Amino acid sequence: MTTADTTPLLRIGLLGTGPWARNTQAPALAAHPGVELSGVWGRRAEAAHTLAAVHGTRAYTGEEGIDALLEASDAVAFALPPDVQAPLAVRAAEAGCHLLMDKPVATTVAGARAVAEAAEKASVASVVFCTLRFAPETSAWIAEQGAVGGWFTARAQWLGSLYAAGSASEYADSPWRREKGGLWDVGPHALSVLIPVLGDVEHLTAAAGPADTTHLILRHTSGASSTLTLGLSAPPGAAGVEIELRGERGTASVPGWAGAETAFRGAVDALAEAVRTGVPHACDARFGLHLTELLAAAEEQAQAG
Repeated sequence: MTTADTTPLLRIGLLGTGPWARNTQAPALAAHPGVELSGVWGRRAEAAHTLAAVHGTRAYTGEEGIDALLEASDAVAFALPPDVQAPLAVRAAEAGCHLLMDKPVATTVAGARAVAEAAEKASVASVVFCTLRFAPETSAWIAEQGAVGGWFTARAQWLGSLYAAGSASEYADSPWRREKGGLWDVGPHALSVLIPVLGDVEHLTAAAGPADTTHLILRHTSGASSTLTLGLSAPPGAAGVEIELRGERGTASVPGWAGAETAFRGAVDALAEAVRTGVPHACDARFGLHLTELLAAAEEQAQAG
């Protein structure tokens, strides 16, 4: 089956059946004109069959189902906890599948490094889905601010109310998210905006705040500094996302974006481009490893007090 311009469809299998897979990834993959959703694998057979049926594709279950889905796919997308994702990403790369991963790639440096090395060894393309790097509005803003330069400092606050009293979000049921908190869940998003604009992180200081909140102070290779406040337990009235840059030309604030599904389609496009050209995307497995290195260092500092 081909698209109108005769470009073969990229067969992408989905590993995972939770809220993220149901609400974002499966709908985006099924509706993408350049993609064939080649199947859905889940740890729970009933959930895999239900999600596959909704999108008119095949369900895969069990250990043998993973290998069968990899064989039927050119690439795989992950909607799994990071430390379940990482070894399966290694397995997928070794099977020759390109990788569309969620952030963080892993919560250990060793796990993230194994993914990056496997992708490199197998010469497969990889993309880590940091939402703002792929949403059209924010990705354009990041590129524009990086080109402008001259930034002196930046401030990022990414506060959710997932664990606030009365929250009914289905994402709050995620064990890894509850254990690792906002640093690991929303930290990759904030870092993925600041690093391409201000340069890599030369020095990092971290301290724990209330509940799961973590505060970071970063010094970047451009000479600029930034501060980050990251958490998932803010009162609902305090929740929100703000990223502001200050420099020679005044201030600039990150714009709003349409939503996760639109951004995920952008990540699919980025993976397809990397597959087609052989040019690695800036937000690839190596970048995912670097994010894990930074977050692990921050976690260690914050826990040490």
